[in-house]
Amino acid sequence: MMRLLGAVLAGGRSSRFGSDKALAELHGKPLLLHAAEALAAQCDAVIVCGRDWPGLVGVPDRPAPDLGPLGGLNAALHHAAAHEFHAVLSIGCDTPLLPLDLARRLVAAGEAAYVRTLPIVGLWPARLAQTLDAHLATTEDRSLRAWARLAKSMPIEVDPPLANVNRPEDLAAVSANP
Repeated sequence: MMRLLGAVLAGGRSSRFGSDKALAELHGKPLLLHAAEALAAQCDAVIVCGRDWPGLVGVPDRPAPDLGPLGGLNAALHHAAAHEFHAVLSIGCDTPLLPLDLARRLVAAGEAAYVRTLPIVGLWPARLAQTLDAHLATTEDRSLRAWARLAKSMPIEVDPPLANVNRPEDLAAVSANP
């Protein structure tokens, strides 16, 4: 049985949002809490990468802050490997809503898989921790798409597209749908 660690990547600067989007409220709850709850419904445990959050295990981005989502993913992969999880299901703190079968669909796509339109949402084997260490040490390309290619990750389609809250207008659009 696959042990799956959910990881909310929350170490970003929220520059397009204008304030800390992890704290922005959707239906009376912070976006980060929505993301953690969405993962908890599909994973054996949930952590927050890049910040501390009350009631959840927080891990610092690795090897350092300000590496974008890959710093958080790297921390999650190392945490997963150290705690005997097989894989990490990653999402951003700005992805508050997930299909209830997302983990199953990603697992069915292959050992490593991601959502084509939102690559921060992905399934990553814990054994890739050292590979991501090496990638971060040898390139300035911090894009998730470059990492997905290196990890031989399979893209999947999700319809309707996942909500991604990058700007206040995105939050307003998600809030309009109960």
